Amino acid sequence: MIGPDGEQLGVLPTTAALQRAQEALLDLVEVAPTANPPVVKIMDYGRYKYEQAKRDRQAHRKQRGGDLKGMRFSPNIGQHDFKVKANAVYEFLKDGNKVRVAVWFRGRQMAYPKVGELLLKRLAELIADVGTVESPPRLEGRNMIMVLSPKRT
Repeated sequence: MIGPDGEQLGVLPTTAALQRAQEALLDLVEVAPTANPPVVKIMDYGRYKYEQAKRDRQAHRKQRGGDLKGMRFSPNIGQHDFKVKANAVYEFLKDGNKVRVAVWFRGRQMAYPKVGELLLKRLAELIADVGTVESPPRLEGRNMIMVLSPKRT
């Protein structure tokens, strides 16, 4: 049996352990049921459950790999517009999110897929210090898509 302050109280009968817990106005919680004899601890069970849930939420928050963000470019994008969008992609990657970058071809632009590929390669070079290319540029219908993921540190 373990006391409320973490001290070892030794092996006690169940009734004596329950009585000690009631005297302390706390609960008797079985910590290691498979041990021989089972290990119990005097604690506030409600607080214990709250702390456990808090730890689980924290672990789940850290476990998340990040969302998938999207950014769409046009093949004839201006230099400044390209830089603004590239900075947004850079920030997404810095925050730990994956980014799906699409070059959107309209009308006759479909005849020049190399323009979109060069645009995506230029973007990949700009973000090389914070992200890597997870899937290289590929044409899907009227869009050329590339997926970028943040670098693991």
